[in-house]
Formats: sequence, structure tokens, C-alpha cells
Amino acid sequence: MSSSKTASTLNPRTTTYEFCGPLGAFAVSVGVPFLLYALFFACNETNGCPPSDVEVLHNFVASVQTLEWWKGLWDTEATLIYFGWYMFCVVSWYILPGDWIEGVTLRTGGKKKYKINAFSTFLLAVGLTIGHIYRSGPEAFTFLYEKWVGFVTASLLMSVLQAFYVYAMSFKEGKVLALGGNSGNFIYDFYIGRELNPSIGSFDIKSFNELRPGLILWVLVDISMACEQAVRRGGTITDSMWLILLFQTWYVADGLYNEPAIFTTMDIISDGFGFMLSVGDLAWVPFIYSLQARYLVFKPLELGPLATAAILAVKATGYWIFRSANGEKNDFRNGRNPKNLKFFETSSGSKLLITGWWGASRHPNYFGDILMALSWSLTTGFDTPITYFYPIYFGVLLIHRQIRDDENCERKYGKDWEKYKELVPYRIIPKVY
Repeated sequence: MSSSKTASTLNPRTTTYEFCGPLGAFAVSVGVPFLLYALFFACNETNGCPPSDVEVLHNFVASVQTLEWWKGLWDTEATLIYFGWYMFCVVSWYILPGDWIEGVTLRTGGKKKYKINAFSTFLLAVGLTIGHIYRSGPEAFTFLYEKWVGFVTASLLMSVLQAFYVYAMSFKEGKVLALGGNSGNFIYDFYIGRELNPSIGSFDIKSFNELRPGLILWVLVDISMACEQAVRRGGTITDSMWLILLFQTWYVADGLYNEPAIFTTMDIISDGFGFMLSVGDLAWVPFIYSLQARYLVFKPLELGPLATAAILAVKATGYWIFRSANGEKNDFRNGRNPKNLKFFETSSGSKLLITGWWGASRHPNYFGDILMALSWSLTTGFDTPITYFYPIYFGVLLIHRQIRDDENCERKYGKDWEKYKELVPYRIIPKVY
């Protein structure tokens, strides 16, 4: 068999588009950076959240038309710190001990190995941060709040550079491309991701970005917001800020501690790594997901015991659903079935759970995720809808991901998927959707 035939068989041309094709990919590629900046300028202590004063809006529109405003998006010191942070994560991946585990079988028949030490990196980063704050005081770690826009710009720069790099490298001989990212259209393939598992030696770029720089930075951003609030309040923070720190730190720590679970997700198994994932991992996660903590800096809120208990209950319910559902799935995929759950076997030999959480809906973990996201926003009260952007966006994202997953399963299982949907009719929320 010729090399060209081998390449075309291994990496068939993508014939269908997602995200409305190249036009949609371009719109999202421009829209994500726009939203990152827009959510800051629409919700900050200078302009308000959202700006309600006509004069403030007029002055902002006038300033945007000046070169100085655009220059203000760049901060050299913030950029150096951000790139230094990324290198810290890379070096930690390399030097910290960790097991090497195999992911799921790829369509080539082989399995890729991944180093597991994201949780160790998290502990090291948070430990060094807390030590620095203890030694120098909370004012020593407020720079993430003070240089917010500069850090957003730096993260976008890193996202673009990585997306260009992996796109260029995907044309090297022997690369395994994502089935959905080989359309031949630069805009679409650059966005969706052309290569399935871009790597530098044993360093897997996609899984590294999914779990380390953005997720851990998210927690460090929250800590910086708490430090800024503490400086302003004479050393104390509000109960709402404590809840944000607890909820989001736990969410990140839990994900990193259960690192192997990510290797069964659609992002790792089937999606290529392009601008969509790079900007999502490196910019969107730390600077959008921390919106509530940033808001509470300039709008401190004391919830009181009753509201705190209610929000804790929403969070606990979401976490219970999320973790127990994922536990059932991971056990089953690894050949264990401690709950003796029933399953549906397809003609290809694949087994799909039809009882337990996965009998209640096809994506029960998404329901848990949405409840946890809602609990974060509830800590900010109801004075502004902007702090509820995340659960609304996240709900839309998960519905879109569920639709993509259903389409992939329909292609994979054919008529068996229709039979499975009759057994498990609900998509995310039992009895609702």
C-alpha cells in the first residue's frame, strides 16, 4: 500500500462541519476574545456591573476609539508572569513524580500513555502561593486583580501561538488527525483542531492544557481576589468569598485528583487540539470561571447562615450527582460493576449502561455540573445578571456537547443507538430534558 493511500485511509477528509462551518468557527474565534474583554468592561468597579450611568457608557465608548485604550490591553509584566507560570507547569510536569497510564484504544489500534501528576502540580502551586501570602501578607498577591486585562491578553497570546504551532505541526508525515478537523479549510481546521494528539516527545499538549495551566490558575485567581478583598476589609473576607474559594478550589482539586477520568472524555478521545481547546483551556477557564470572585471584590456580600446553608445544599447535590455518575461510568469502562448495573450490548460488542445514574439520563454528570455552576453564582446574590453568565453559558455548552456526543454515537452504533435511546430517553435532566 502506498504512503498516500495509507495516509488517506488513516486520516479521511472531513466531509461535515460543526459550529456552522468556517463562518461559525471564525465567529467563535473572534467572539471568545471579545467576550473575555467585554465581561470585564461590563462588570468592574469603575464602570459598574453592568454600567448603568449614561455618562460612564459615553466615556467608555469615547475611550475605546483612542489608541491609548488599545495599548492598555497589553501589560508586559503580566505577560512575563503568565508565560513564566506556563513554564512552571511544564517543568512541574517533567520533574514531579507520577505514574504513566494508558488511555483508551485509539482508532489506530494503539494506546497513548499519559503522565499523572496534575494534582501534585496543584498542591505545589497552591502551597507556594499560600506560603508567599503568609510571609508577605495578602497585599503581595493582589496583582492578578490589578493586572486583570494584561493577564487576559497574555493568555490569549499563548492560545493563538499554540493553535498555530499545532496546526503547522499537523502536516508532518505520520500524524494522526482528528476525524472532524481535516476539512482542508484553514479557518475551520485551525479552530476545531487538525491533529488528534499533538505531542512533543512524551509531552501530550492537549491533556496537559486541559488539566494544568488554566485550571490551577483559576484557583490562584480566586485566591488573589480573596487577598484583594481582605486588604480592603482589614484582613477579613466575606462568607460569600469563602464559599467561592471552597466550591471552586474543591472542583478543581477533585478534577485533578481524578485525573485519569479525563482520558475517557470526548475532548481527549475524538476532538483535535486547535484554537477552540487552547483558548478554552488557557484563557476562558481562569478568567471567565472566576467572574464571581472578581465581582465580590468590589461588591462584598455577607450571605448569613440560612443562605449559606441553602447554597451549600445546591452545591453538595450537584457534586454528589456529578461524582457518583462519573464513578459508575469509570468503573464500568474499567471492567468493574460493583452496583451490578444493567447494560445494553450493541451489535459491535460495546456495552451501554441503562440503570443507575446512566439509566436516569444519557448525561447525568452534566446535570450535576450545572447545579454546581449555579451554586457559584448564587454566592453573588441577585443584583446583576452578569454573574450568572457562567451557568447559562455552561448549560448551553453542555447541551451542545450532548448533541455532538449523540451524533457521534449514532454514527458509531447505528440502529442500536435508537434502541438505546428508547431505554434511556432523557438527555441530561431526568423527566425534563
